[in-house]
Amino acid sequence: MSRQRIVVLTGAGISAESGIRTFRDGDGLWEEHRIEDVATPQAWHADPMFVWRFYQARRRQMLEVEPNPAHEALADLAERHEELTLITQNVDDLHERAGNTSTIHMHGRLKTLRCERSGQTEVRMEEGDLKDEFLTCTCCAVAQRLRPDIVWFGEMPMHMEDIYAAVEECDTFLVVGSSGHVYPAAGLVNVANAAGAKTILVNLEAPVNADAFTEVHLGKAGEILPGVLKHLSEEDMQPE
Repeated sequence: MSRQRIVVLTGAGISAESGIRTFRDGDGLWEEHRIEDVATPQAWHADPMFVWRFYQARRRQMLEVEPNPAHEALADLAERHEELTLITQNVDDLHERAGNTSTIHMHGRLKTLRCERSGQTEVRMEEGDLKDEFLTCTCCAVAQRLRPDIVWFGEMPMHMEDIYAAVEECDTFLVVGSSGHVYPAAGLVNVANAAGAKTILVNLEAPVNADAFTEVHLGKAGEILPGVLKHLSEEDMQPE
């Protein structure tokens, strides 16, 4: 098994190939809603039922899609590389369903809900958990309302200390399906470059930060990523 330290960051593009809508459509809307109406703490406080129903619909839709060859290729890579860290900006569970068991979700997860009082999370994906009515927690003596376990605009991404530590120590930094617009994720390639890592991008189109990468591969991740990873593994096997 390879000892090369690899960090992979995935974005909306990899999930889009499974049928999940990307975060921002071309008209600036997210599933026909303004970002400000569904993805900010202010939106939750102003109209929690509207936001709740939006995320419940997304949670239901997650059950209708399957991992694609890009997810499966990354799961296979993790089996062959002992020191691989997989970070995703996505809130779906497609990496886990493909076989990755230790995915870091920096923007939260759809399958878990968070108690508004304690902050504890619960996996709530049974049929009764996917209806439009509010759900309450099981952690408090008096059950409290649950909110989506999602990082909204204006909130701090999760696990950033672990993420920076992994990127600062990696030999290879691979980004798959990310627009390069959303920070701090978009800035991680600069951290990897400063650490002397090889930086590789796989994306449908060239993102705004494409020039920061050592290698750029354009096309559908499900079609080209398996070949990129095969080449990466072959390079790692070459004698120094």
